[in-house]
Amino acid sequence: MKIIEKNVIMDSAAVDRSLTRIAHEIIEKNKGTENLALIGIRTRGVPLAERLAEKIESIENVKVPVGRLDITLYRDDLTTLADQPVLHGTDVEFDVSGKIIVLVDDVLYTGRTVRAALDAIIDLGRPYLIQLAVLVDRGHRELPIRADFVGKNVPTSKKELILVKLEATDSKEQVVLAETEE
Repeated sequence: MKIIEKNVIMDSAAVDRSLTRIAHEIIEKNKGTENLALIGIRTRGVPLAERLAEKIESIENVKVPVGRLDITLYRDDLTTLADQPVLHGTDVEFDVSGKIIVLVDDVLYTGRTVRAALDAIIDLGRPYLIQLAVLVDRGHRELPIRADFVGKNVPTSKKELILVKLEATDSKEQVVLAETEE
């Protein structure tokens, strides 16, 4: 399967503006930062969560804890991924119980990744509330899951892909609409 990049839908400045807006929305919706923590879903949700935490700190002068979540073993398609799935480890160094958790990911598509992440978080404790922040919502939900905070809604066909490239993981910052060719 060949992937053909069609066009850039968000450049570096647009990504940064979206994260700034989401940070403000998180603060506003939660009436501040009390009991707030962010958890990024590996891979690209982690640097997005870290950047949101930096933005929240610059706005509110409060350092919000950030965790990293590996959902590999919680996926409902684990047997189709690989014989030996690669684990990157969960790193949540705070108690999630009673906290407002903002789960952060790059793209919301079917909702299955988020469902797996919810299971993983619940295994860590019982948060007061879990919210979802995504850079891009591309539609095509298979589960009744929606994001509380969205950088950009991008309607796509099932043949299309959203490729999020971040400086921290890809040495480039942009969101690209791509298409698969068989």
